[in-house]
Amino acid sequence: MSINIPRYLKRVVLLVVIYIAFISLGLPDSLLGAAWPEMYRDLKVPVHYAGIISMIIAGGTVVSSLLSHRFIDKYGVALITCISVLMTALATLGISYTSCFLILCMLAIPLGLGGGSVDAALNNYVALYYKAVHMNWLHCFWGVGAAIGPLIMTRYLSDEKSWTGGYNVVGWIQLGVFIILLVSIPLWKHNTGQTGEAHQEQIRLPVTSLLKLPGVKQALLVFFCYCSLEATFGLWGSSFLVFIRGFKPEDAATLVTIYYGGITIGRFISGIMTLKLSNRQLIYSGQLLIFLGLIVLFLPFGSTIYLGFLAIGLGCAPIFPSLLHETPSHFGKEYSQAIMGLQMASAYIGITLMPLLFGKLASYTNYGLLLWFLGILLCLMIVMTLSLIRKISRNEI
Repeated sequence: MSINIPRYLKRVVLLVVIYIAFISLGLPDSLLGAAWPEMYRDLKVPVHYAGIISMIIAGGTVVSSLLSHRFIDKYGVALITCISVLMTALATLGISYTSCFLILCMLAIPLGLGGGSVDAALNNYVALYYKAVHMNWLHCFWGVGAAIGPLIMTRYLSDEKSWTGGYNVVGWIQLGVFIILLVSIPLWKHNTGQTGEAHQEQIRLPVTSLLKLPGVKQALLVFFCYCSLEATFGLWGSSFLVFIRGFKPEDAATLVTIYYGGITIGRFISGIMTLKLSNRQLIYSGQLLIFLGLIVLFLPFGSTIYLGFLAIGLGCAPIFPSLLHETPSHFGKEYSQAIMGLQMASAYIGITLMPLLFGKLASYTNYGLLLWFLGILLCLMIVMTLSLIRKISRNEI
């Protein structure tokens, strides 16, 4: 006798599965930075080689983001998500068993490819079938995973065990998530109410044609600027505090934790705020908070720095998920998956290039340039956001 489970309950269960998948997406993202002080010694490579691994991962993510809509169109969101998580799980486990930098570079390729596909697939799926509150909470759970990863690694490093143990544990967690996703595949079809999936509604266009759609270029620049700002501040905020404001390294690390904590907590709060505010209002509010946070950091008072880091983190919180959730509304459901892939690729290009560019500029000047660098990115993001809204509004008339 078959049990008839209500459809709304299936939607809730599937949403929990998607949240779990996003926790697993965040887990490996923060492992490299936490483990590298020990890894580079075991691998017998210079410290700066971490940038090589980071760029390979980011490059794989950009490629898979650009191609994601083609594979999702052919195989569906559920299967692509399963395969992608399996790729990241096997790559993470492989890293835990290697002591060769060349092999580590090879394993970074599937790690990046898997991450980009999951990101693009699940973001578009939630944008199509769930409310804005769930998009904000989705990225809140990414923050949970990104916070858990270093905690796992810290435990293994503090117990005088190897960094490989941390990667091994995360790899097995990823395999567990893969099994959960595999079992949940029937739920994805029930959620859309189709025998296929949402990918069958999508119109396939070449990138050049997608770029001609009203507002797409502006949207890509907004994603580029936002992710450049978030990543640059996350990477170099501690150096700014140590070299410019005279902080101890451990105190500077605490402030960076406050910044990322502000993003995670802020996304939970902004999820609740979607019940009263629109996505566009949340985007403008986030940009205003970042601006105020930068102004506070310009002040010559040590006591206000904590407030500045927290304000920037809270400001970053709603922008990314709100922009993602607006994608079907801005460009139509039929184009949303392809444009989502372009947006994620643009975001990861910013994450890859801009922190590197700032580091090079700071080597010629000093880290006091950081606030001005972020201010320029913020201004460009605001201008492009306003231009995007104008283009979309004009197209709707």
